[in-house]
Amino acid sequence: MLRRARTALRWLLLAGPALLLVVCGGAVLAGALAHLAGAGGAGDRVWMAAGALGAAFSLAGSFAAMLARRLGVDLIAVLALVGALAINEALAAAVIALMVATGAFLERWAERRARRDLSALFRRAPVSVRRRHGGATEVVDVAAIEPGDELLIASGEVVCVDGEVMGGLAVLDESSLTGEAVAVERGAGETVRSGASNAGPAFVLRATAGAAESTQARLARLVEQAERERPDFVRLADRFALGFLGLSLGLAGLAAAIGGAERAVAVLVVATPCPLILAAPIAFVAAQARSARRGVVIKGGTVLERLGTATTLLLDKTGTVTEGRPEVVAVLACNAVDTDAVLARCASLEQASAHVFAAPIVQRAQERSLGLEQPSEVQEEPGRGLSGRVGAHLVAVGGAEAVGFGDPRVLGAAQRAAQRDGASAVYVVSDGVPMGAVLLEDRPRRDAARTIRALRRSGIERVVIVSGDRPETAARFGRLVGADEAIGGCSPSDKVEVVRAAHGPVVMVGDGINDAAALALADVGVAMAARGASITSDAADVVLLVDRLERLGEARLVARRARRIASESVGVGMGLSIAAMGVAATGLLAPLWGALLQELIDVAVILNALRALRGGQGMARLTGERSLLAERFAAEHTAVLRDVAELQRAADGLGDEPTREQLERVGAAFVLLRDEIAPHERAEQTLLYPVLEPVLGGSDPLSPMSRAHVEIEEQTRRLGQLIGEFGEELGEDDVAELRRLLYGLVAVIELHSRQEEESYFSLIDDA
Repeated sequence: MLRRARTALRWLLLAGPALLLVVCGGAVLAGALAHLAGAGGAGDRVWMAAGALGAAFSLAGSFAAMLARRLGVDLIAVLALVGALAINEALAAAVIALMVATGAFLERWAERRARRDLSALFRRAPVSVRRRHGGATEVVDVAAIEPGDELLIASGEVVCVDGEVMGGLAVLDESSLTGEAVAVERGAGETVRSGASNAGPAFVLRATAGAAESTQARLARLVEQAERERPDFVRLADRFALGFLGLSLGLAGLAAAIGGAERAVAVLVVATPCPLILAAPIAFVAAQARSARRGVVIKGGTVLERLGTATTLLLDKTGTVTEGRPEVVAVLACNAVDTDAVLARCASLEQASAHVFAAPIVQRAQERSLGLEQPSEVQEEPGRGLSGRVGAHLVAVGGAEAVGFGDPRVLGAAQRAAQRDGASAVYVVSDGVPMGAVLLEDRPRRDAARTIRALRRSGIERVVIVSGDRPETAARFGRLVGADEAIGGCSPSDKVEVVRAAHGPVVMVGDGINDAAALALADVGVAMAARGASITSDAADVVLLVDRLERLGEARLVARRARRIASESVGVGMGLSIAAMGVAATGLLAPLWGALLQELIDVAVILNALRALRGGQGMARLTGERSLLAERFAAEHTAVLRDVAELQRAADGLGDEPTREQLERVGAAFVLLRDEIAPHERAEQTLLYPVLEPVLGGSDPLSPMSRAHVEIEEQTRRLGQLIGEFGEELGEDDVAELRRLLYGLVAVIELHSRQEEESYFSLIDDA
């Protein structure tokens, strides 16, 4: 019986505000028309009925608050409405009921998107699958799958149950489960988890569990469990209710002792908590609207308030702190082969592959303007590599063991890069002879470090990277973006435990299904959903629809400002109501006029709360012409960093007794410095920096960057002077100086470029 009563009460509180608003609004209008028509008695009865409905709704709200073991402001409304009805102040009762309905409706409207159904998690899972049986293939319902069944998983399909690969290799995209963007290979007998996507050719899977016991189903249950564990949130207004209630009752009792029941009711009427009910919802709805214009969906006013008060930030790594897209970071060569030849040979063959590494390798070769040949006789073994002819050469690319790569120097360098930086290697063998390797890495977002610093300034006390990647890789990215701690090797359930163990209100940011349960359990779950991730979006409280982490910083500033405005509105409304109660207690304010005065107070509160729609002090960003100019220079950085790679190659290739070819490469590097990099730096100084200064504020905010320009120009001048002096006769000191200048320029230009990307280009507004 109690369960049914709670269900009915919950339905009333969810659906009632809209119905009550319509009924009370119509009743106030109908009563007024009845009075104008001379039927005052009928009009009063309509108003009294509206007041009674408002009292019943407020009483239900008070009862719900008591069930949640808290005192709600609805109790003040109950007393005001009952008092107005008791002394036959019909219009006052109807007006109070209308304002109660308006406040409740606004609050429910602000929170109606607070939680979506988790059905999207199940919609991603296939409902049917091809099963091999008796030499034939049949399409059956996933629910009918039993352990031991042989299933055909076509290219692009989502694996529906846990199982083992039967023969050959399976290439899988497990990013939805692990958050890692790199495809993985599973050989015969290896386990495949449901929820992964087949990123290669079709393969046969032997089911080891039914659909109900699959990883996908367990993850869905984990999300639901986390949802149930979320603590109830107490409205901002309720925090003021006890003191305001005591003051109202005290003044009403004093007024009754002095002037009777009518005077006491006048105090209660003017004490109706409409400012408390309206202020926070309107400020929060306005803030939600403002955030939505910036591509941030905040699911309710309670979420907005929690976002503004959180003190701990947990961040997934791949796709959240990083770009989620691998890119070429280095090319290693052996056996006297040029690195350009390694990249060109590898990229030519990779043109025929759909592997996740193929596109960035081909792109890097095109950026270097390397001539690519069309491959022929291409054969791809998923999970092992690619082979075929490039011109007259038989080329193989892939894993070291798969392609027979045996050069210990390159193998060691690649392994150290993997341990140190989390890089992945694609090895290249031509005509059976090792050529080298291409290293790829997922880079940090250029706005990540800046966003974390801004969040710290706004009150975030602790930042933790929580990743499924190797602990050393997670730690490296934690250092790069300024996190306090990095926890690697986390499964979805591990991430949930990290959220549980975190201190203070917690914000969790992620982008994959593996993050969904942690997002659901956190005080505020934030989903990076620009690339999809609908399941994560459903489990999250905040959804970033643009692929910019810095929008989270903006949203937090909006949340904190909205909370401040809401508190101000509550304070102003309460102050005016208390002053009006004092006047009513002296007998100078009748109940009807008190209700109308309360309406004026409500208008003032609403106007103040709507300030949350406007700007305020937010994060700096580049818009309009400034944004276009910054985009131009950001695009030029691709060429600058490519030129830096040429400087690096020239320095690396400089022997103790340089050959003519090595010296020509040094000369070519100097030409790049003089004709491409130097003009870019001068244009930044004269065109970009002047338009950045007003946005950044302060006194000479770009002086450190300007000093870097001076240093680059000076080192370039010295390099040119040295080249002009030595001709072809170089001593040991000259060679050492050449290397010093080249390596110094590489370090300075690369650091300067990364600083600009993080500090300025991350401000480009793509709204």
